[in-house]
Amino acid sequence: MKVILAPSNLGLSPLRSEHEPGTWRAPSALMKAGLLEALGSPNVIELLRPEYSAVPQPGTRLLNGHAMRNFNIALADLVYQCRQHGEFALVIGGDCSVLLGALAGVRRMGRLSLLHIDGHSDFRHPGNYDSEQTLGATAGMDLALATGRGEPLGTEWPDVSGPLIEDRNVIQLGERENRDIDFAWPDVNDTDITRIDVFEANRLGAAGVIDRINQTLIQLPDKGFWIHLDVDVLDQTVMPAVDSPGSPGIPSEALTCILNQFAPDPRCFGMTVTVFDPDLDPEGRYALKIVDILSQVSFR
Repeated sequence: MKVILAPSNLGLSPLRSEHEPGTWRAPSALMKAGLLEALGSPNVIELLRPEYSAVPQPGTRLLNGHAMRNFNIALADLVYQCRQHGEFALVIGGDCSVLLGALAGVRRMGRLSLLHIDGHSDFRHPGNYDSEQTLGATAGMDLALATGRGEPLGTEWPDVSGPLIEDRNVIQLGERENRDIDFAWPDVNDTDITRIDVFEANRLGAAGVIDRINQTLIQLPDKGFWIHLDVDVLDQTVMPAVDSPGSPGIPSEALTCILNQFAPDPRCFGMTVTVFDPDLDPEGRYALKIVDILSQVSFR
């Protein structure tokens, strides 16, 4: 296994004037909390922190669009190298936009599936919001962009033909707002994406969720898959140190069980871990929680 530290906050909007999201500090905070020791001291490589700006950039309606793309192409190169050497790539973000770089790297080797574990479907795209009025924040658009919806900066990648992932090869696990009247991206319900919201997940239990995931993965039995873990899938009482905490969430024990089913699978190329914000964790309590969860996962 190789750990890739991806200190990005490019995909998140500022929460207030002059605010800069703190997710770029997550890799160093988790390292300080003992992540490497908990994982058995694997090899580590770190990308340089990109420069954040809330100012619109020429030629794009994505927040930090050009910087986001450049950072993700560099990440894609590293993930591709891991894939060439048969290494499991554990990408520690950063915000959810790093999923695009990870997928762009493994996708160079062929089609794959995606297990997207996130308290939000991240399916915002120009078809469900006015991009002329609002800058698109990639961290809320990563699944839409990965499936080919949105600007070329986020949908077209070097040495990749077509979308990073096809709808029918995606499992979205953990959405908690889809039953709200004002759900932000209801058109995700009209896709071929396998959707297991948090309510159904908690009703099914870990074993039932694992069975549902396998039903989608079997559609590409000879191909691999990637896991994306946004820690806001945990209940806000367990993990409040994220930009969009919420309830309910998937219990830590169930999440660990699900990860332990799929992370050791020889078909699993790697995993992204995203959206932890150390600025919201001054005592380091929630960094330790994330390290504890990852320490219980049997990565191959």
